[in-house]
Formats: sequence, structure tokens, C-alpha cells
Amino acid sequence: MAEPGFERWRGRGALGYLTLAAICKAQLADPPARARVVVAERCFPTGMLGYWARRLAERGLVAALTATSPPRLGHPDGGAKLAGTNPLAIAVPSSDDRPVVVDVSMGRVTYGDVIAGVAREEELVPFGREHAHKAFALALGLQLLVDALVTERGYGVVMLVAQPQADPVPALREHARGARLPGDR
Repeated sequence: MAEPGFERWRGRGALGYLTLAAICKAQLADPPARARVVVAERCFPTGMLGYWARRLAERGLVAALTATSPPRLGHPDGGAKLAGTNPLAIAVPSSDDRPVVVDVSMGRVTYGDVIAGVAREEELVPFGREHAHKAFALALGLQLLVDALVTERGYGVVMLVAQPQADPVPALREHARGARLPGDR
């Protein structure tokens, strides 16, 4: 379903990687005049969201992307697991062809690390140690945002893709004076 400024994709249980590949291809083929919200339903797993956000930014689009997963994070004080690790990726293009790409999971480790045996499931808690309540709140907020926009039960993706109205990255790089910024290769 598509209308100006909004698209709904039905994943039908497809791998999130495949759904995101199709969504990104469609956004690049027909970019929004100003901005568009894209909601994808019933698609999981989505993997490293920064990969998809970078693809859009390298072609001149601003992108913000989040996705939900099975509940894996509980409140830092304990209790039931209430939210997925719910990553957030933001990519901003730049006239210097070096977009800034931020990709953060709300967990101290990723579930991929647990599956790979690099981390234990007990380590899958909100990041931030004594400030873990902030990561937990963000994970919960992202969970509710996606859940409020999907119409079919299951995991989903919400993406904002937009035409930039300014080019803030070169000034940031100048101010950072050579510091490595998120997404630098």
C-alpha cells in the first residue's frame, strides 16, 4: 500500500534482509519528493540496519530505521523481558561522499553475539550499566513505535527516508578535527 509520504510493505514472514533489500531498492528507484515513512510488517531478522541506512545515504537520502525482535531485554531492575534489542540506525549523506552512519542496538551485546558464542545470554541486557534505564526506555519506545504502526501481528520495521535540506556533515567533520565519526570506514 502506498500513498504520498507513506508506504506499507507486507513481509508475510519473509526474512527481514530480503524485505529491506526490496524496500531500499524501491526508495532509490522512486525517492520521496520530501519525506516518506515506510512500515514493513512480519519480517525478521533484519540484521545490521546501518547497512541499509548507509545504502540510502550514499545515494543522497537521509534515513532513520528501526526494527523489532523477540523480547530479549528486561527492565534493568529485573523482571520479564519486555522489548527486543530494537536497533536504531540513522544515516546522513554528505557532499564529501562520506555519510555519517549511526547504528546502535539497545543491548549491551547483540543476539548475534549470543548465537555466535561470543557472549552469553545473561549479558544481553540494556547497555549503559548504571544508566541502563535509558537504553531500556529507548528500546521500549522503539518497540511501541513499530507496534503502533504495524497492522499485522509479528515483528516489523519502520523507516523514515527523506531528502536532505542541508549538508551538516562537512561542518561536523571540521569541528571534530579528524576524530573518527560513526560510520567512518
